[in-house]
Amino acid sequence: MAIDTTNTTNTAFSTTQTGQVENPDGILGKDDFMKLLLIELQNQDPTDPMDSDKILSQTSELAQLESADNTNKALENLATSLEASQQYSVISAIGKMASLGSDGIQHEEGTTTTFEMYFPTDVSKGTVNITDLDGNLIKTIELAENAQGIYSFDWDGKDNNGNLAPDGIYRVSSDYYDTEGEPQYTAVGSYPIESIRFDNGEALLKLGSNYVPMSEVKEIY
Repeated sequence: MAIDTTNTTNTAFSTTQTGQVENPDGILGKDDFMKLLLIELQNQDPTDPMDSDKILSQTSELAQLESADNTNKALENLATSLEASQQYSVISAIGKMASLGSDGIQHEEGTTTTFEMYFPTDVSKGTVNITDLDGNLIKTIELAENAQGIYSFDWDGKDNNGNLAPDGIYRVSSDYYDTEGEPQYTAVGSYPIESIRFDNGEALLKLGSNYVPMSEVKEIY
């Protein structure tokens, strides 16, 4: 027997003046199928009731739909939990070293370029060396005695002869001696992880004075 749609309302369906059923969302959930089944049972012909096999078939389909719906929800919750777990596991990296995978800085001719370097030990003396990509020495900056830590340098863009260095990428490293007289080496691009900030679900690592996205870090050690 056909369902009398003029007497039914629910969240997924609405009835027009012509008696046609509209489903504005175009989606049927398990609750909608349950309502349809109940309405069909309520409006069946008592002298010709619905076949039991048909009822069992529809209830079986309803059970499968509910099982699939519950599985999807469980998978969504699991994905959310795994994502949050992966994000917050980064907190354990605080205090470790992070490498950006490059010891280069970008320089524009005629400008001053600022960069930061991390010195893992106290410095007694040494130099910061700026070279081009072919390894040619461009600029030498003398180091004073300093404690371990991160230091900022301003390169005026001139080479050791006072000429302006052209646009390009330059490599920056330092050869120095610690207070025990032992030779040490460090370079731009490796910094201790001081803290971690989350911005719209993305982990940002504080390296020097900057917060760097986790995706830009090549190695944590």
